[in-house]
Formats: sequence, C-alpha cells, structure tokens
Amino acid sequence: MAEITMGAVAAHFGRDVERTLSKLPGMIEQARQRGVDLLVLPDATLGGYLLDMVHPGPEALPPAVEMDGPEVQAVADMAGDMTICFGVAERELDGGEDVRYNSAVCVQGGRLLGTHRKVHLPLGESEAYRAGSSFTPFDTPVGRLGMMIDFDKTFPESSRTLALDGAELLACLSAWPASVTDRSDRMRNDRQAHLFDLYDCARAAENQLYLVSSNQTGVLGGLRFLGQAKVVDPAGEVVAKTWAKGGLAVATADVVASVARARRTIDHLQERAPDAYAADLR
Repeated sequence: MAEITMGAVAAHFGRDVERTLSKLPGMIEQARQRGVDLLVLPDATLGGYLLDMVHPGPEALPPAVEMDGPEVQAVADMAGDMTICFGVAERELDGGEDVRYNSAVCVQGGRLLGTHRKVHLPLGESEAYRAGSSFTPFDTPVGRLGMMIDFDKTFPESSRTLALDGAELLACLSAWPASVTDRSDRMRNDRQAHLFDLYDCARAAENQLYLVSSNQTGVLGGLRFLGQAKVVDPAGEVVAKTWAKGGLAVATADVVASVARARRTIDHLQERAPDAYAADLR
C-alpha cells in the first residue's frame, strides 16, 4: 500500500457497551466513505472511562471485556478491510485473581492484530488498573504500528521504544480530560489541552513518524474530555484536527516515503548517542 488514509476520532463513549456497538457501524461506514484505511478510536471506546481519576471507587469502574470475548470480536467483524484501533477495559484472570488493564486493541478483517496495555497510570488509575509492561509494535495492512494510551505519550521513551522497533505509524488512543486541578473557563486556555497537543507534535517530530491521536469528548462523571483528535506528520505539523468537538480528522499520505524523506538528511534514530545517556534511558 503506497498512500494511507488515516482517521482520528473525537467522540463520546459511555458506559453502555451495547449502545456503543450499535453506533460504531455508522461511524465506521462514515470513515469508509472517506477512504480511511486506519481508523483510531479513543481510549475506553467500549464501556467509557473512569468517573473519577483521583479516587475511583468500584462504582466508577467501567464494564470490562475479555480480549477473546464477543465485544472485541464484534468490532473486528465490523472492520472489514479497514484497520481499527479502539480502547477497552480488559479483564483477565491471573492466578485466579480478576484483574483489569486499560488496553488498546487493533483489529482488521475479523481478527485481532495487536494489543497494548497502558504502562503509565496517573493519579488514581493505579487503583483501577494493573499497569502494562512493554511497548511493542506489530505488523498490520497499513504498516508496522505502535500503540500508546493517553498518559503513555507524556513519556518520550514510550514512542522512542516503538520507533526503534520499526514502527512506521503511531496510534495514541486517549480519554484525556481537561485539568481537574486548575480548571479554566475556556478550553483553549486549559493546561491539559495545551499539553495534549504539545505531546502529540513532539512525539511525532522527535521520531519522524506520523502520529494519529484520538480522544474522548463530552462529560463522564466529574471529567470533561478535550477532543482535539488529530493527525501529525513527521515534522510535527498538525495536518488534520477536530478541535474540541466530536468529529473525524482525516489525512492521506505515503507514510513510508514521507518518513524516509524526513530522515533523509538528519535521522533522529541514527543520530542518537546511547553511551551518553543514563543507563535506564538507553
């Protein structure tokens, strides 16, 4: 595949999984009509996000699904020839213990292509989820893809690990709210809105890759989500964006050629100096 059309979704997804599964076909069909090859839906697409990030009690937890369960399979079946990334609260039995992960799933043609469990858990997320332990890209029909989940992109090591392992595209799925500690009356002045955009552009530019960034919108519990889904090119330029409202940001590019062109003169991955870095940053 030479040119790839990338779509980043900003939308609200709540607790009702069945309702979400009933509205996803329409959203996927709209993306299909616009020629989208890679569709990145937000974190917590199935079941919604926490109601409270600081002290998430049992009532604040979203419904959890299993990776081999009917809910994930339903989205995989909807995908057809489109590659789709979406977020879930993943349930797994570990030694008889029922544990949860905040996970991203990638599907196409009725099959599971890859998964990622969120590694970096802010505030009270660690009370709700167990942390993942790795960043590993995988091959898809649109190229070698690496996934991150919202707070993961705050740490440059996340995307750099994926890039060094051959990722050609980065998908970051978010349920990223406006600031809960320093609220602003205007979204454009919100500190978290600024950081959300800054991290997207920095992670794309420093790795010279395309980054497709989705996010939730609307209100869930005490959280107001930012939207601002976007596609960022290898120079760190936003080439498509939804702003704060729901929508689909779409951009088309020859990803392989664009990445090669960005790295032709100065290749950030090749110019690294690992011996100069602290051991835990190598």
